[in-house]
Amino acid sequence: MHATQQACRQYYSPRVIVCVPFTEKLFKPTTRFAAIFNQTRQTFHRQLDQIAEEVYDTNLKIRVLQCEKTSTATVSSHQSAVATAAAAATGLQNVLVKYRLDFDNSAFVDQHAAVHTFDRCLQLPSIPIGLLLRLFPFGVVINQDIRIMDAGEKLLSVWGAATADEVRGHLLVQHLVLRRPRDIPFTWTNLMYLASVTFELEVLRGTHATMPEKKLNPTKGEKKSLSQLPATLDRRGSYGSRSILLKGQMRHFKEIDVVVFLCSPVVNNLDELQAMSLFMNDLNLHGLSRELVLAGWQHCSRLELMFERAEQWSQDLEDNYEQLDKWKRKGDSLLYSMLPRSVADQLQNEQSTMNTCKAFNLISVMFCEVEGLRPQATIKGVMDVVECMNTVFSCFDSLTDRFNVYKVETVNQVYMAVSGAPEYTGEHARNVTDLSLEFAENIRDLQFPCNIQIQIKIGIHSGPVVAGVVGMKVPRYCLFGDTVNTASRMQTTSQPGKIHISVTTKRLLPQNLYTLTSRGLVTVKGKGKMETFWVDRKPRSPQTEKRHSV
Repeated sequence: MHATQQACRQYYSPRVIVCVPFTEKLFKPTTRFAAIFNQTRQTFHRQLDQIAEEVYDTNLKIRVLQCEKTSTATVSSHQSAVATAAAAATGLQNVLVKYRLDFDNSAFVDQHAAVHTFDRCLQLPSIPIGLLLRLFPFGVVINQDIRIMDAGEKLLSVWGAATADEVRGHLLVQHLVLRRPRDIPFTWTNLMYLASVTFELEVLRGTHATMPEKKLNPTKGEKKSLSQLPATLDRRGSYGSRSILLKGQMRHFKEIDVVVFLCSPVVNNLDELQAMSLFMNDLNLHGLSRELVLAGWQHCSRLELMFERAEQWSQDLEDNYEQLDKWKRKGDSLLYSMLPRSVADQLQNEQSTMNTCKAFNLISVMFCEVEGLRPQATIKGVMDVVECMNTVFSCFDSLTDRFNVYKVETVNQVYMAVSGAPEYTGEHARNVTDLSLEFAENIRDLQFPCNIQIQIKIGIHSGPVVAGVVGMKVPRYCLFGDTVNTASRMQTTSQPGKIHISVTTKRLLPQNLYTLTSRGLVTVKGKGKMETFWVDRKPRSPQTEKRHSV
């Protein structure tokens, strides 16, 4: 079968010689060997004829050229030493037969001749190099010394040269910088080796008259330094003077022994085209540069649209965050006006209302009742009463922060405030007393509609309380304890225009700042007889004047 495969592989040759080795055992009767050998050979002939007819559809003529006996070691040289020794021990002998295979090979010869004839017919006449540069207006012709022989019209325009004579003979590195492939010397040998590699060269604008040749003419020791020049340059520049990057192939023309750089400028969009000081008609007509620029412009337009949308979304998000922060500040301000800041922060941190409840051993509570607002029968009269109460209570609210007093609530015509809770201070009695005196002074300066005459009476008491927020809806900071009831009784038993305090509050006040007048024993509901005092202000000293100034 080895000979059969050899015959099939060399079928396309008009004359094929096949060497077929046969192995035969040493028989004493030679006639028997001859019969076996002829039978084997005929079988081999029939196999070749059948393969040629069924596989290749051709007729095969087989002739025996030579038949000789050889030693076992000669023919079986490709076999292992063990196999050769075994064959010699069994008395085997090799017979080498050479065949000649003749067949009709005219179809292959005619096809091969037709291909070469077609190639010869396709040979075009010579064309001038100027026509090639018209097709590639950014192309450049280079000789073996890497000097410029000729250049395209657009490239000359970029260099600022009117004709090719102005740059002819200059070194290429005076006008173009090798960007890719990187780190190789710009030599003729490398151009031959890298004929199938894409080159990228950067154009140096207006350099044909400014870069002297002697500085760029390398010696043997400086040839490798030329490849380092691109590393010191930057393609990015100011708008309108951006360098041009040319991309293409170095094509060698054997007839004139020059290399032509067939290239096109790399432009991504119209903005980049304008930055290079180029126009659309500067690009190759036969290439895809114009289509790529327009496609890049359309792609950039879509990107710009997406960017504008994203920028608008970002602006809307910032506006929403500003509005959210604005409304949060308003919500916090409203919450802090309803509850003390420390208590409100606890509730915002999802703490239970019971965690806000706290016991205070000694604080001062004040009640102030507005008198002179009689019930009205008409709508206008009721609105006048409401306006008066709003004026009074707004004036009181503006004074509480100055004296570190917290407004608890207003019930009908009664104004309730406390000092020492929720933030404890040791001057709680003095704070509520000074605030009460301010109330009494400011109420005289207020103007009310319909000449309504308003007076206030105030009661103050000091003692222990429990303060906190109770309930889930409409949360309020409430005070609980007998101190609240006693302070309310001080207010109800007071007189218009006066401040009524208990003996506990009197002991907490500094005696040098106030005029305290004993009222004697007063019957208080639920308390019996209690000694109380009227409080008034002494002439203001510089210390008190500073405390009461805005």
